[in-house]
Amino acid sequence: RADELFTKKVKDETKRPTVAARLKGDLAGDGVATADLVIEAIIENPEAKRDLYQSVEPRLKADALLTTNTSSIPLTELREHIQRPAQFAGLHYFNPVAQMPLVEIIRHDAMSPETEKRLAAFCKAIDKLAVPVAGTPGFLVNRVLFPYMLEAVTAYSEGVPGVVIDKAAVKFGMPMGPIELIDTVGLDVASGVGRELAPFLGLPIPAALSAPPEAGQRGKKDGQGLYKWENGKAVKPEASYEYQVPADLEDRLILPLLNEAVACLHDGVVSDSDLLDAGVIFGTGFAPFRGGPIEYIKATGADALVEKLKALQGRYGDRFTPRPGWDSATLRGPVA
Repeated sequence: RADELFTKKVKDETKRPTVAARLKGDLAGDGVATADLVIEAIIENPEAKRDLYQSVEPRLKADALLTTNTSSIPLTELREHIQRPAQFAGLHYFNPVAQMPLVEIIRHDAMSPETEKRLAAFCKAIDKLAVPVAGTPGFLVNRVLFPYMLEAVTAYSEGVPGVVIDKAAVKFGMPMGPIELIDTVGLDVASGVGRELAPFLGLPIPAALSAPPEAGQRGKKDGQGLYKWENGKAVKPEASYEYQVPADLEDRLILPLLNEAVACLHDGVVSDSDLLDAGVIFGTGFAPFRGGPIEYIKATGADALVEKLKALQGRYGDRFTPRPGWDSATLRGPVA
């Protein structure tokens, strides 16, 4: 995989061996002692991560930074037993890492400002967009994306065909439908994120994500998930020509995402609406022509969207309850 990446990125064949030589396999972890920055990217299990930190941290240089690529676990939970919490942070990349430009720098209350500056400089050096976010569950991007994916699986479990759900999202402007996205991420990963985020957000988990998937059915990587996969592409059975697409399907998918974006801004997960919009666009591919969730809310009208949420709440339940923050002046746009 590295060779394929170097072939794409380094067009000059004479320079390619030099670039490739910078990548070193290090199964024993001998490089820890000389590293300026260590990024942990193992399974989403807090205990496993903490065990690894206890092994790695004593071997780090005094000024080295230890970071985690966790996608959902609060850093206050992970930093237990960390000896130098000021030099510990989250550095959350998005798949596929080589293509996705966003990196979330995850803060916690014991992290030093110097650590954030060094991580921002590192991200800039590797041509990534760094967005500092609070270390609450799901951070920014996964917290905003999760209710959207959850509602998609809920609709799927009610009998709405996956291809219909995906077409509705793509029509809105998403780069990929949520059912295909869940298969691409992996049902195992989605289930793990669900266990972290659903209690925090007060959302019910549909059966398809309530437990880890059966062996061989994790999605794209196994060739079978919510869809069957062949040659790296989802095989999507077409819906019957008689099938009537629910009139509120787009609202069911998009409004939970907007609702959580409003809550993130209200809770101070990011410092302003521009950073939120940039993070969600670059982290999820959210319809860039719409300017991001907050810009879309301003353009559409916050009051009209709240009324739609209330209508969905009456129809489907309290998961559509408007979250705190919809009355913010930020959402009202410029006054004419």
